Amino acid sequence: MTDKKFARTALLLFLTLAAATAGVNYWIDPLWHYGHANAFNTVQKVTNEREQKIAMLHYGRHDYDTLLIGSSRSTYIHPTAFEGWDVFNFSVANLSIREVHSFMIYSQSQLPGLERYLIGVDFFKSSEKEAGAPRALTNYENKIDQPFYRTKNLLSLDTLEISIQNFKKSVTDTVDEDRLYNRKGEAFANRLTKEEVEESTSAKIARFEKEFYGSNYTYYKDYPMILQKIKDAAGDDELSVYTTPISTGLFVSLVESGLLDEYEHWIRDLVKVNGGVWNFMYPNSITNDNMNYIDGHHFYPEIGKLIAKRIQNTDTTEVPEDFGVYVTADNLEEHLQDVRELAEQAVRESGNK
Repeated sequence: MTDKKFARTALLLFLTLAAATAGVNYWIDPLWHYGHANAFNTVQKVTNEREQKIAMLHYGRHDYDTLLIGSSRSTYIHPTAFEGWDVFNFSVANLSIREVHSFMIYSQSQLPGLERYLIGVDFFKSSEKEAGAPRALTNYENKIDQPFYRTKNLLSLDTLEISIQNFKKSVTDTVDEDRLYNRKGEAFANRLTKEEVEESTSAKIARFEKEFYGSNYTYYKDYPMILQKIKDAAGDDELSVYTTPISTGLFVSLVESGLLDEYEHWIRDLVKVNGGVWNFMYPNSITNDNMNYIDGHHFYPEIGKLIAKRIQNTDTTEVPEDFGVYVTADNLEEHLQDVRELAEQAVRESGNK
């Protein structure tokens, strides 16, 4: 074979492989750049939720009227759980409260019809350690604005590897990870046995006690200022803040770590800045059942649906009566006293096991 013929053959092979890679990556769309759905991309792995969701906003629909922002816990609240609201769930893993403002500002640049904001907050994220470091969405905004961003990803072998994994999960309809998505942006988790849930819950409690509770927790003094910044960014639009419900076992760990006073401080600040907060984080019939959680920390989508229904309709009979209280200055002290009594009861029952 002559050098010229070899070069032509090599070039043709390269172009064929590049076209095949781009074709598969476009077909499966693992980075959520194109938005189409088919039978072979119904299950999608998480690569980087910040990058995937900002790309979905940038390249996708721009007519959402409601923005939901929270941590990985809130990813399990499906947009379809809300009736009459067109919700974009911009929740991501390990969200810092300091990031929320940048998420709102970017979303406002992409969604001109926004009318309301739903902000999920986590107690353990109110510490100096978790809330103190400056974090924002800027790096991801810059990344997707780079020339040929989507083209480079279409030709990426790393993207191809993810596409193949998504293809395999889709054709077998396999949900075998803590968080996978469908093409509607809804997160799902694998279903664990009771024994697996108990094991994962115990491991999560041990981790929280080691990394987030006790002496590792100091309430971040500027937390109210950050909340005010979020409120100001919402402007005249509707703003609802809710706390994410952890399992009663994890709440007991918080109490036994000496953090109940800090928890109350947190609730007081949420009420003071926002006028009210939907509180789901206390012992109740939902949090008492470990099977409602993957690990005592992340709840399953059906619990997310209950949160959505409670926020939309205070008096709904579709949600257990003791799950979710809207706390304002008028009922704050009564609610905190109720939580203390529930916490004391939970601690006693935990000690008797």
